[in-house]
Amino acid sequence: MTFGFAPSAASAASSSLASAGSANRLGRTLEPAEWASAGIPLLRNPREVVSGLHARHHPTPSTAVVAVLDHEERLAASASFARRAIPADGWELRNALLAHLRRVIPHDLRRRTPVRTAVLLYCRDGDERWTEEDGAWMWGLRDACTLHGLRCGAYITLTRAGWQVLGEGRGGRRPSSTSPATSLAEAVTDPTPFPLRTAGGAPEPLRKVAAR
Repeated sequence: MTFGFAPSAASAASSSLASAGSANRLGRTLEPAEWASAGIPLLRNPREVVSGLHARHHPTPSTAVVAVLDHEERLAASASFARRAIPADGWELRNALLAHLRRVIPHDLRRRTPVRTAVLLYCRDGDERWTEEDGAWMWGLRDACTLHGLRCGAYITLTRAGWQVLGEGRGGRRPSSTSPATSLAEAVTDPTPFPLRTAGGAPEPLRKVAAR
């Protein structure tokens, strides 16, 4: 004779909540096809943007760099932070992006049409192929932009193989996640008198980044 134990109501409820949480996480992600059809504006010179952000923030794997560009694709503000070691959830990533955007630049919610664009550079391990984590970042970026009055811009991954603008098929070998840190002076030209605010809150000259 064998004896079994029916699951308790508490354990059944816990299992149900875990399943619901997993389903919610999957719902807070964007597939490559969805991202490509979302009308994300193309960067005129993604190499310049990537090189400038890499020189400014020196990202290592699991580091996200969110940047706001003006209508001429000049850098207006940027912030970098390390992703927490938890399952990728678009809602959590949205909240992190929004918190850092609020620290470095005022919202544009009063404008009828967004004039500034937020882009996200994420440095990670693995190859350049899309992952569920990328999908969660895409969802988070799009939602954070809506809540901060910004236009949702490019999502860029930085891996050992180099950088890639997901959904566009554009990329390059340098910089990569293993590229040595360079000074900002080596990667920028054409300084302008406008101030740039970073996550540290210190104003810096706004410069147009140059390709390396």
